[in-house]
Amino acid sequence: MSSAPTLATIVIAMDGPSGSGKSSTSRGVADRLGLRYLDTGAMFRAMTWFMLEQGVDLTDPAAIAALAGKPLIASGTDPLAPTITVDGTDVAEAIRGEAVTGAVSPVSAVPEVRARLLQLQREIIGAGGIVVEGRDIGSVVAPDAPVKVYMTADAAARAARRALEEGGTDAAAVEASLLARDKIDSSRATAPLTMPEGAHHIDTTPYTLDEVIAQVVALVEAATV
Repeated sequence: MSSAPTLATIVIAMDGPSGSGKSSTSRGVADRLGLRYLDTGAMFRAMTWFMLEQGVDLTDPAAIAALAGKPLIASGTDPLAPTITVDGTDVAEAIRGEAVTGAVSPVSAVPEVRARLLQLQREIIGAGGIVVEGRDIGSVVAPDAPVKVYMTADAAARAARRALEEGGTDAAAVEASLLARDKIDSSRATAPLTMPEGAHHIDTTPYTLDEVIAQVVALVEAATV
């Protein structure tokens, strides 16, 4: 029987759809427990930004695949100040723009992109001591993670949160976009969005951020020595 992990070696896999509260919760948990933090979604957005900068036809998976190995994507792991660069260029703001948001799904669906970023993600995870958020962390990236959380929220609540993050964007339009993204993510052939085996499901709709963070911290404390 293997011994329980310590905070220095723990891997916390945080999965769920956009707007469920993954990012805020993951950063809060990492900060509270003194752990590193990795936003894998930002890595896919960074790859998408690169493809757009290169003028790649995003309706052509082969063209995307051909360049998937080119960019140097670096992710900072400070939960209070996460960073993301592509070939040394800070893209933290650019990857949140409409162009990248509208193009990230087809890029993320390309197996060569997922394979390249999976390698990078596992290198960053290393020996552990990290909270990792995304859509396939507990199922693909870190299936042996001692703590797996799958976060969801009511579609309207998710849209309201995301609209607020985006500076007052129309919530109805955001909700339609989120539901469309859910459909793509859940139906793709490679690493679909799904609740991992053994994951703790948290519906964040009725809770404050602090309450959700406390729930996850309790799960980690129960799993560590």
